[in-house]
Amino acid sequence: AGYAAPAAHAVTGGHAIAAGPVAVPVGGGHHGHDAHPKYQFNYGVADGLTGDHKTQSEVRDGGHVKGSYSVAEPDGTLRVVEYAADDVNGFNAVVKKIGPQIHPHHAPVYGGHHGHY
Repeated sequence: AGYAAPAAHAVTGGHAIAAGPVAVPVGGGHHGHDAHPKYQFNYGVADGLTGDHKTQSEVRDGGHVKGSYSVAEPDGTLRVVEYAADDVNGFNAVVKKIGPQIHPHHAPVYGGHHGHY
């Protein structure tokens, strides 16, 4: 049997850390089709140094997938996307923008002469 070596990543204290290779057996056995796959995951990043703030979660139960993610936008708002997918309705998402937009203040520029005197 052969072995693959994917890299694993973990988030601690707002910084991503890469771990070394992990030996995972591949081949050598029969992997049947799962007629009713199930999983659930979620994660979040809050890095004050880079301003990277986001979350994601997803649940699958058979042919139904439901999830959401959020991203802090540069304008100060939070973009939230909630989605669901299945074989009947396809993929559907609702996008929300939460919070007031923060626009940088630009001071007027004075000086220079334009035109003729």
